Amino acid sequence: MPLPSCRWWLLITCLMASPSYAELFYAPPAPDENAPNFSGNAELGYTKLTGNTDTQTLLAKARLTWLTGRNTHTFRAETRSVQDNDNTTSERYLVGARERYELENNNYLFGFARWERDRFSGYDSQFTTIAGYGRQLLNGPTHTLSAEVGPGYRHDVYADDSDDDDDDAYEGGSSDDLALAYAALDYTYNFSDDISFDQELSAEATHISVTTRSLSSITSQLNSHLALRVSYDARSNTHPPPGAEARTDTTTSVSILYGW
Repeated sequence: MPLPSCRWWLLITCLMASPSYAELFYAPPAPDENAPNFSGNAELGYTKLTGNTDTQTLLAKARLTWLTGRNTHTFRAETRSVQDNDNTTSERYLVGARERYELENNNYLFGFARWERDRFSGYDSQFTTIAGYGRQLLNGPTHTLSAEVGPGYRHDVYADDSDDDDDDAYEGGSSDDLALAYAALDYTYNFSDDISFDQELSAEATHISVTTRSLSSITSQLNSHLALRVSYDARSNTHPPPGAEARTDTTTSVSILYGW
């Protein structure tokens, strides 16, 4: 019997305290009143399959959050690599930080910066920084909804294999400095004290393309530290560089969450 796909094995064995780098793409709600002043989580995973398949996966993630008065500071880092028969099929790196300052009447200011590199996205690297205004629109026991908007800047460096295409918008090895407009929503519906549905949406628009992201998840709390989550993550680029494998990337996962 063939061994299960390494990518599926990785998905069902993830240990995270929150959706993957969500703070750097969506509009996270305010921290709870009883949230600790310092919290964090880390993950290091490695799998290797041999026999009918020869695959290996390395995954490392870390997140730190600390509170100082009205400020919430978050730092996040991630790396992921998947190899199949000595061919790299996925390689991604991300580092980012986010700041949030609480105002009166459920309003807040935010700013974040992130650097990411996805080998198969058509970009060599992307650096993004965004700042703006957010508001907690709903904050009840059943529904919570937060939204934020703001301007931003992105520095795109294109992969060298992009220059094989006739599209003048991209040239392999070159770069673009782009102004962008950003908007995001984060909605939660609590079916009960132990089960919730989350929908997160964001869009980043430049004069070249619009990048949209969507994260849908259902979470069931097992105990005070563990929860089970089923999620669907989609990212789409209306006009990706020619070196990109596809316009839309999706990930379906079943995860055990650990939080403290």
